[in-house]
Amino acid sequence: MPQSVYKVIELIGTSTKSWEEAAKAAVERAAETLRDLRVAEVVVQDLVITDGKVEAYRTKIKISFKYEGHQ
Repeated sequence: MPQSVYKVIELIGTSTKSWEEAAKAAVERAAETLRDLRVAEVVVQDLVITDGKVEAYRTKIKISFKYEGHQ
């Protein structure tokens, strides 16, 4: 059985609507340049506050994808 190796990176997505939309933005952007995405784990959720109002939702994720190095 062949062995696989996965690389994990951290990304931060932002949204003016929700943490879920922020996570979705990060995953969809990563999918534009990375292949074979596997799992995304939410690490941190926070808010950007301006003048006492929520300006943006931010979600930090760790996302893994299959590593295809030189053999």
